[in-house]
Amino acid sequence: MKYSIITVNYNNRDGLRKTIESVINQTCRDFEYIVIDGGSTDGSVDVLKEYDKNIDYWVSEPDKGIYNAMNKGIAKATGDYLNFMNSGDCFFNECVLEKISKKGNPADIIVGRDYHFNETTQQGFVTILPPRLSMLTFIHHTLPHQSTFFKRELFANSPYDETLKLVADVKFYIQKICVEQCNVQLTDDIICRREPDGISMAQNERRIQEHQQVIAEVLPHGAIQDYETLYLLDKSTMYKLMRLISDTRSRKFLTYCIRIINRIYGN
Repeated sequence: MKYSIITVNYNNRDGLRKTIESVINQTCRDFEYIVIDGGSTDGSVDVLKEYDKNIDYWVSEPDKGIYNAMNKGIAKATGDYLNFMNSGDCFFNECVLEKISKKGNPADIIVGRDYHFNETTQQGFVTILPPRLSMLTFIHHTLPHQSTFFKRELFANSPYDETLKLVADVKFYIQKICVEQCNVQLTDDIICRREPDGISMAQNERRIQEHQQVIAEVLPHGAIQDYETLYLLDKSTMYKLMRLISDTRSRKFLTYCIRIINRIYGN
């Protein structure tokens, strides 16, 4: 199994170096490494030249945004699976690719977990993955993109939508998982140690607007309202509910309990 690790960078020299080190130190060597730099002026190109022998392909030139850069990387990729480990983020440890390769699962998409670590407070947390994936997963949130491996052919006729600046990855997930019903494997393995804030957090208002736009393209207004109602539950409760209703017997028992409550407290 060959992996294509794609790193997108713009004026993040120190983060780029950290990312490169985490990639080239992987114990599994069956990967190619691609770096797409957006014409940085902060010394990032000097870092790329320093690691030139460790990078299979790199370029530094102006681009039209992060997803345009990712699509450039996709066009150069030849691996079975693609992973986007952008500058500043890094693999959780040197054994990540080795662990994933040993799973031997031919899923279209493999999703692991992120470790969010704040250098200032020296505190961190690990993302919680839902028990199963549905549109509810993407109503306000998404999956950890840096901790996902995609089969390369998924991008053959549907690259990232470059009209979106911050949530083209969300649109891609929805198209592949909810619409096309691609096979997904969720793993508890921590894939990425990531920076606490990124470009989408810095432009949060635009991110929210784009996210709503993408959801509205897929769902009618009434369905969005239904999902919004479910989303009022806290994440832990929502995930437990999703796990319950996945089982027919549990779903029937839950429905029975709701009916009893309605009889007792209903008007």
